[in-house]
Amino acid sequence: MKDRIRILSREAAARGFGLLERLRLQRTRFDGRPQQLAYEIYDTGDGAAILLCDPSRGRVLLVRQFRLPPFLKDGRESLIEVCAGRLEGSDPESRIKREAEEETGYRVRRVRRLFEGYVSPGAFCEKLTFFAGEYAAGDRSGPGGGADADEDIELLEPTLDEALAMIAAGEIIDAKTILLLQYAKLEGLLQFPEAG
Repeated sequence: MKDRIRILSREAAARGFGLLERLRLQRTRFDGRPQQLAYEIYDTGDGAAILLCDPSRGRVLLVRQFRLPPFLKDGRESLIEVCAGRLEGSDPESRIKREAEEETGYRVRRVRRLFEGYVSPGAFCEKLTFFAGEYAAGDRSGPGGGADADEDIELLEPTLDEALAMIAAGEIIDAKTILLLQYAKLEGLLQFPEAG
């Protein structure tokens, strides 16, 4: 497939939180005809997301925090999400475990890699690695709230069914969170196998 695509030009349009690039390319369509395309893509780096589950209580641990784009678009002050963060040069499992502990203050146990995916591949380069992990009420090891001074994080502990109802009610609208909660329901993630 790579021999069917040729980059004609590539330039940095802006650098900030990530890199915004403008590209022109020539591509052979599936039916064999050539086409030229212009794209703008934004690369903020790859990331990871984790759904924290407490199987003994049937609860999941979610965070509520301010997000500017939903505020500008819909007037929402905050979003309810799973813990997530950019990899920043770390491997996905180490990074998401550290991020979850920083955001929640809970020690994370039995982390399992579930799948990878692009959430918005039409314009964003970010690929997320999705995980599930276990925590318990007695695992609080720190204050949580995140490591960045500008983070303002509130913890929520709904049951899985309550969290799914929050999706249906429009209270949870974050795509990575919806994916992980639906996956948890389909795959029975609150039933962790016994450690061996």
